[in-house]
Amino acid sequence: MKIFLVLFILLSSTYAKEVLLLHSYHKGYTWSDDISDTIEKNFKQYDNIELTTVYMDTKRVAGPIYLDNLASLYKEQFQKRKFDLIIASDNNAFEFAIRYHHYLFKDLPILFAGINNFDKSFLYENNMQKYMTGVVEQVDLEKNFKLILQLHPKMKNLLILNDKSKTGLALKRDLRKIIRKYKNKINVEYIDNMDIKKIKDKVKNLKKDTVILFVLLFKDKKGKYFTYKKGLKQIRKNSKVPIYGLWDFYMGNGIVGGLLTSAVSQGDEVSDMAIDILINKKSIQDIPILEKSPNRYIFDYNELKRFNINVSAFLDDYSIINEPITIYKEYTKFVILSIISILILTIIVVSMRANIQRRKVLEKDLQNIVRFDKVLLNTIPSALYYKNTDGKLIGCNQAFADLFGMDKKDVVGKTAHNFFPYDVAKKNEENDQKLFKTRGRDTYELTIHFSNSSMKHIILNKAVFLNTDGSIGGIVCVMDDITERLQQKQFLIQQGKLAEMGDMIAAIAHQWNEPLVELSAQVQDIQTSYLLDELGGVEMNTFVNDSMVQIKYMSKTLSDFRNFLKPSTKRTLFSIKKSFDEIFEIVGKQLFYSNINTEINYINTDSELLLYGYENEFKQVLLNLINNSKTKIVDKKSNDKFKITINIKANDKYNIIEIIDNGGEIDKKIMHSIFEPYFTTKKEGTGFGLYMAKVIIEDKMLGYINVHNENGLVVFTIKIPHIIGNK
Repeated sequence: MKIFLVLFILLSSTYAKEVLLLHSYHKGYTWSDDISDTIEKNFKQYDNIELTTVYMDTKRVAGPIYLDNLASLYKEQFQKRKFDLIIASDNNAFEFAIRYHHYLFKDLPILFAGINNFDKSFLYENNMQKYMTGVVEQVDLEKNFKLILQLHPKMKNLLILNDKSKTGLALKRDLRKIIRKYKNKINVEYIDNMDIKKIKDKVKNLKKDTVILFVLLFKDKKGKYFTYKKGLKQIRKNSKVPIYGLWDFYMGNGIVGGLLTSAVSQGDEVSDMAIDILINKKSIQDIPILEKSPNRYIFDYNELKRFNINVSAFLDDYSIINEPITIYKEYTKFVILSIISILILTIIVVSMRANIQRRKVLEKDLQNIVRFDKVLLNTIPSALYYKNTDGKLIGCNQAFADLFGMDKKDVVGKTAHNFFPYDVAKKNEENDQKLFKTRGRDTYELTIHFSNSSMKHIILNKAVFLNTDGSIGGIVCVMDDITERLQQKQFLIQQGKLAEMGDMIAAIAHQWNEPLVELSAQVQDIQTSYLLDELGGVEMNTFVNDSMVQIKYMSKTLSDFRNFLKPSTKRTLFSIKKSFDEIFEIVGKQLFYSNINTEINYINTDSELLLYGYENEFKQVLLNLINNSKTKIVDKKSNDKFKITINIKANDKYNIIEIIDNGGEIDKKIMHSIFEPYFTTKKEGTGFGLYMAKVIIEDKMLGYINVHNENGLVVFTIKIPHIIGNK
């Protein structure tokens, strides 16, 4: 535990930001205290900023030797401290930080605040522009002159009280220009070389048309020091005229107010800059110097009332201190708070009532939904059940209960093993676990054998359902009974096969016509030879050989026909070319006698293309498509030349067969219906041929078949996946 504590302290110290606040003056000096308090308040919300504050005390003691000794003291004091940022408050600390930067604060960023008579060139002269930025303290003398004239239009004399401190002398230089500007409006008297006794006597005898502008008084002519309160209060005690000031720390001690330089505002601005550097990782060079001092109009209610001064007639944005809270204001606040409380309570009550009404409506709606869902589930003809993550059924519809001859209430709590054979139930559970991982859905087929010797082919459609908190609730399964559909499809295929037999028999008749003519001629010839007594051994052998050729040809035709009718029992690897050769052995002469040319093109392939599937069924599709084209051409009863073109090609995924005829386009209105069962345009057609072709290609061989018109031609396209895709 101690080790972890030590590590925590070390890590904390690693990330802590050390800030040194260097004050020009002493603790207890209101200006410095206000800046300190503001910075501390703004840093308080950041646990990783540690603030160290030191006071140079230059109001009481100064000089080069003192500053050198102070620098040596700080060197000794801070030699084991590593600061991240220095904040210099007021001019003496500002100049000290520049003078001893390399000695004490090498390469450290420095922020300043409360700097009078700021000159940016001073930073460049000391090569400090890349290390320093901050907030300028700029007394707005002219705006205060204007304010005093506005508030005291009958004023004739203005007495300015100042001292000879560094700040006082800097302000004296600025006052000279303004005094010259206003000398024709009022009489200005400037005093900075009197002792306190003479100042009090001077103030005591001022006329009512006079106003005092109190600048500074920390030391009088005789060298006597005063606190900011003590000096101002002695003057206020002897004055019968309004006193205005330039700094907010004089507020509450006798001045009416004015546009005051605010230590709090200085502290706020420099705190924001420090946070940008320490927390927001901003470079000090990217933070511009705030050269416009953040001054504020502030007034003392007691002094305004004493001299009957109305500020609101001239200013919109200002603050007043010491303003009493009247009974009316206190009552107003109470009323406002009461009204707000009543409104809030009323809103809460109304909201709760509305919420209760909504809950009642929702409860009723939910009850209706539950009743509706029960009716809906029991109306669905497909068996449906749902189970939890443990594999136990938590409900089903009536179709499921009827399928297994059970009551719905008896289904609850059962598992797949209660309904399916062990291997099927095991597969069901494994599939459930996969779905729980993917939170998806799945579909697969199974065959169920029931105790009454019946058998059903079922498609299971399963999906995961979630609880309201997003966790897995279980699985819903819809069992789609496809037994009748499979039987119907098989029936339609057989019907299609029988329909093709008529065309096949006609083809055999064509095939047998020529050999029968040949055999008839051979029989007549041998009869003639016998009657003429010309029949010899050679002639008999020739007759037998020629007759056997024709008989074997006819036998082969019957064998091909029988093989065609025989269904393929399993998928095999077979040649596309061989399938076409065998088809044309059967229908070739029919096409020839119908004046139809045929052309087979093997495109972009150097090797024999093979298919993996049901060979006889595939040949049945080819025969159907070729006969379909032939019949359409023959029905035209035209002497035009017709042609059936067959293109065989392959791409990365499929072997592609195109059967193209020029017997006329298919009407666009029926294009989408030609593969449907029972659809036909022939008077004696069955409508099974193209439907059977689609079932064989798409269901059995996992391919695609479609038709389209192209420049007056009809193109049937068959796409069968390559061998690897089918295995």
